[in-house]
Amino acid sequence: MKKLVSVVLAAVLTLSLFSLALADKITIAVPNDLTNEGRALLLLQANGVLTLKDGVTLEATKEDVVETKVEIEFQEVEAPMVPNVLADVDYAIINNNFALDAGLNPVADSLLKEDASSPYSNVLTVKEGNEDDPRTKALVAALSSKKVADYITETFDGAVLSTVAEPGDGFDADVDYDALNGVTISVAASPTPHALILKVAAEILEEKNIKLDVIEFADYVQPNMVVEDGEVFANYFAHYPYQDNFNAENGTHLVNVAPIHVEPMGLYGGKQADLNALGIE
Repeated sequence: MKKLVSVVLAAVLTLSLFSLALADKITIAVPNDLTNEGRALLLLQANGVLTLKDGVTLEATKEDVVETKVEIEFQEVEAPMVPNVLADVDYAIINNNFALDAGLNPVADSLLKEDASSPYSNVLTVKEGNEDDPRTKALVAALSSKKVADYITETFDGAVLSTVAEPGDGFDADVDYDALNGVTISVAASPTPHALILKVAAEILEEKNIKLDVIEFADYVQPNMVVEDGEVFANYFAHYPYQDNFNAENGTHLVNVAPIHVEPMGLYGGKQADLNALGIE
């Protein structure tokens, strides 16, 4: 009998220690696509939470983490789904557009975020060969306008930042707008903020009787494939490193023609309300 009691007590103690160990492990959800996972890990490294292997940057994955300030379990999740698991993890690093879609305020709600010098400018992209197409030039001019830059500043209050150095009037002097009269330009975009920004560009193009057809997608693959296949003329949803890596990984022929804005990626609290669990005061 005593032996049985000892075995039970040992089992209970082991279970308690195991539960304690699990409780002490911090869970962080990160996007699982290449470049965005690396971007998330670089954000943590910049804030002293972890150390990555020497020389590893945007292509980093959790396997490249060599040291952490506290014990961390990384949960790799498809980028659009990261907000959905926020309540089940201690923290989640969320792409700005998906944070906005989930009702999060990237400025007020994030515990850590990239600063305005972030190199991840979101770009307008077309298929190779269309870089100098009048439709491309007209669209670039509209998106690079002061009207769009002002809209970004006034609407997103720092959650989205225009990267256009010298915003113009919305029109390109080298474009024959009469030849584009009645033309429809199709653009694939994520709902927030890209499709919203494109609505402002559409108002500018309407002045020249050019229609902008914005087709919304919720993932990071289809917007590139429909441009590659020629179904859609352009897309506006992703940043430079992602697009460059997509070409390398998939053999596509996509060309980034203009940086428009940046969306600072942020870390949000799920089960944790502050950064103390990460050793940051």
